[in-house]
Amino acid sequence: MKRHFSTMATYNRWANVRLYDMAAVLSDELYRKPIGVYFKSLHGTLNHLLTADRIWMRRLEGKGDHPDKLNATIHDDLVSLREARLAEDQRIVNFVDRLDDADFEKSCDYKTLNGTPQRQYVREILAHLFNHQTHHRGQAHAALTALGISEPKPLDLLIMLHE
Repeated sequence: MKRHFSTMATYNRWANVRLYDMAAVLSDELYRKPIGVYFKSLHGTLNHLLTADRIWMRRLEGKGDHPDKLNATIHDDLVSLREARLAEDQRIVNFVDRLDDADFEKSCDYKTLNGTPQRQYVREILAHLFNHQTHHRGQAHAALTALGISEPKPLDLLIMLHE
């Protein structure tokens, strides 16, 4: 478990850096343009990913700020959002690094945003966190193509492993 989730945390950080590098070449107008993805724009999608990670990390660690809605705008500019993303990705890497094998089998009690009590194993939460990132990064990657980047850099795990 530890090795797998350490790889996923490293991959998550790597893929986000690549994604933000590609977003940075867009004009602000294109970056914010509604293009039919779930959170409307690339800007909305990137904010959602940070929001969701902060919510999950608060549940896992019991500390840290997070919005109370999934479509929150944490940062209104790409530069600040990118800095926050880098810090959150390092937080995730550090969290996974601190876990031992037994920690993945511990349960985590939390409440959903509407207050419903839940219980999940740490391994299930981490699997969801990384899967959720991949899901919305795929939307963001498609958004880059729709916004005129003809060949966005691939975000495949195997590419990171080969690098």
